[in-house]
Amino acid sequence: MVALRIATFNLENFDETPNPTPNEPTLADRIAVMRPQINRLRADVLCLQEVNGQERPGQPRSLIALADLLQGTALAGWNVVSTEKANGEVFDERNLAVVTSLPVVARAQLLNDLVAAPVYQVLTANPPAAHPQPIAIERPILHVELELLGAPLHVIVVHLKSKLPTDIAGQKLDRYTWRDSGAAAEGSFLSSMKRMSQAVEVRRLVDQLLDADADARIVVAGDFNSTADEVPVIAIRGDVEDTGNGALAGRVLVPLENSIPQSARYSLFHHGTGQMLDHLLVTRNLLANYRGTEIHNELLHDESADFATDRKYPESDHAPVVATFEFT
Repeated sequence: MVALRIATFNLENFDETPNPTPNEPTLADRIAVMRPQINRLRADVLCLQEVNGQERPGQPRSLIALADLLQGTALAGWNVVSTEKANGEVFDERNLAVVTSLPVVARAQLLNDLVAAPVYQVLTANPPAAHPQPIAIERPILHVELELLGAPLHVIVVHLKSKLPTDIAGQKLDRYTWRDSGAAAEGSFLSSMKRMSQAVEVRRLVDQLLDADADARIVVAGDFNSTADEVPVIAIRGDVEDTGNGALAGRVLVPLENSIPQSARYSLFHHGTGQMLDHLLVTRNLLANYRGTEIHNELLHDESADFATDRKYPESDHAPVVATFEFT
């Protein structure tokens, strides 16, 4: 019997802090809090979001802060696959990554590859927008094929666009203040378009894998910025209740948090309300091997509360989620 633990964790802008302000934790502060969280997961496959890249003179940008976090854990020295630019360097911010002890067979990333960016005429731009513009996805989707007991395990890592409104030209007084409520509403609409473009691209990727192999084992993990009953996750899941087609039952993706009692089913606190935004979705063929899910949310803080600065809370504002499987 082989046990396998798959986890997802949004590290929240995980980066070095060369010149921290009084309200900003250092990387050492963050590692001191977060390394025990990594150890507790006992993950064999760890899917990460918001991993920032760092530079050293004469060297390409890489995930130096992440390597520091993993040092001293069981994951040190494991395979690390991340999103990257065309030149092979990691992005400055918000990289996706998979850290695993399993052999890596292949990797790919998608950014409007299976879904063309929708074209939209922004209504509230100042000065007015002259022409419709593509509303492109900003965050790639990472697809890593691993080998598990001689067969593929497809791991798809996502970080869907947040619900924060997308900036619109001339409509912000500062980073957080809008000039006009209608512009803020349109900014939210733009963000929802990006989020749904990503969701459709994930679903199309899943269907491509299942077209090639009806028995493909697939895990979609990450920060979806949506609960399981919101449209982006519903679109990715493809439940029969939504497609109306029982012949597609084998293509349904199952949210593993469904086995957690509702009272404990949350991975983020916002304005005093627990929300389940971080998911592990799996193909139904993995349920035979599924043994349970944990959400490590015991110390989760509400960063939207008054005076809740990052200095007080150097950990992530997301709880890690981990699922256990057993294979013969």
